[in-house]
Amino acid sequence: MTESLKIEWRSDGKLWLSNNGKATAVQITKCFPWSEPDRYISLRDSDEKEVALINNLNDLEQESREAIEKALAEAGFVLEITQIESLKEDFEVRTWEARTAQGKRKFQTKLDDWPQALPGGGLLIRDVAGDLFLIDDPDKLDEISRKLLWAFVA
Repeated sequence: MTESLKIEWRSDGKLWLSNNGKATAVQITKCFPWSEPDRYISLRDSDEKEVALINNLNDLEQESREAIEKALAEAGFVLEITQIESLKEDFEVRTWEARTAQGKRKFQTKLDDWPQALPGGGLLIRDVAGDLFLIDDPDKLDEISRKLLWAFVA
C-alpha cells in the first residue's frame, strides 16, 4: 500500500499526502511503541481522521521518507525531565513543577492520567495540553524527585 503513497512538503508549508491521484494535507501522529521510531506512523487530515498508516518508513521512497522524517522531528518534540521540584494534586488535576533539559516547566495532568512505562524503564507523561515529557531513567533522578514521582506512579 505504501508504494502508491507520495508525501511531500509544499510551498504552503504543509505536509501533503498524494494517494491514487487525491492529495490531502496531513499531520503526523506517532503511534506506539516509542521503541520503534521508524514504524507505525499515522497520517491524519484536518479532522484528525486517519488517511494512511505507514507501517515502516523503509517502505517509502526516499523523498517521502525524508518528508516524514522532517515532520517527525518537528512534531516529536519531547521535553526531558531531569528533576521534579513539586508535584501536587488539586481538583481533577495534578500540577508538576519540573526542571527539564530545555529549562524549568510547570504543567498539569489529569488525576487519572498516569505516567506511561516505556520499554527500557523510562516514563512518558502527557499533559492536559498534549505536550510530552520524558523521564528517561527514573532511577537517575535525585532522591527528592524519585520520592515525589513514586508517590504517584508506584
